[in-house]
Amino acid sequence: MNAYTQIDIGIPDAQRQAIAAGLSRVLADTYTLYLKTHNFHWNVEGPMFNTLHLMFETQYNELALAVDLIAERIRALGLPAPGSYREFAELSSVKETTGHPAATEMIAQLAKDQETVVRTARGVFALADEANDQPTADLLTQRMQVHEKTGWMLRAMLAGQ
Repeated sequence: MNAYTQIDIGIPDAQRQAIAAGLSRVLADTYTLYLKTHNFHWNVEGPMFNTLHLMFETQYNELALAVDLIAERIRALGLPAPGSYREFAELSSVKETTGHPAATEMIAQLAKDQETVVRTARGVFALADEANDQPTADLLTQRMQVHEKTGWMLRAMLAGQ
């Protein structure tokens, strides 16, 4: 008997597995967005350089903390968290960027990617809610709030463009 089968936190095994699988997709989306935001932080150019460089740094730092929280929740549910680029690429709905887009394109991509993470989290929230899994629901609510606000702030920078 392994540690996974010994877990009894009031959530049936099938629901724990489904929630952990969903959280793995949220983790992959979040990590991919982290990497993309960090890339844009390094490579942004133009008249908005300082503003975007600092804003992207704030965003990737927040995402770096978030991936740990998400992975730890997967582990608390008794399943392994994905942790390789290959796994993240297979699980993520956030698409990587090739090349170095212009600053406004960076903003537009990140705004869309924030929305992507929200949609993934919202889908997993339904599983957590059905299983009466308040810790996961709380984590997902917090993540959706952060991503919705960040998406709004990014879209506001594009207003009038």
